[in-house]
Amino acid sequence: MSNEVLRFELRRQSDDLVYSFARMVRPDGSIGFKRADGDYWVTWKPEWGWVAWDEPSQSCMGRPWNVLPQDQGAVPPEGDWVSRRGAKSYVYTLVHLDP
Repeated sequence: MSNEVLRFELRRQSDDLVYSFARMVRPDGSIGFKRADGDYWVTWKPEWGWVAWDEPSQSCMGRPWNVLPQDQGAVPPEGDWVSRRGAKSYVYTLVHLDP
């Protein structure tokens, strides 16, 4: 895993929908990955590791399925991620892209 990951995609396994993310500085000065189509972020939370975090509700909306926070590195881990949106859940594959 490299600190040099600048972009990644979350590819939804059920229908091949793809969300693209790029490394950016967040309003609070921390580093995160912002989704291309809106103000949605994957950020580092000490208790959670890398997560899709909803600031207004202070809740986790998505996270890695098989990588515990203590085993995650400086960038969101590749592999299976799960998300929750209301009553629905989805499985994605996170793939790092070349810079």
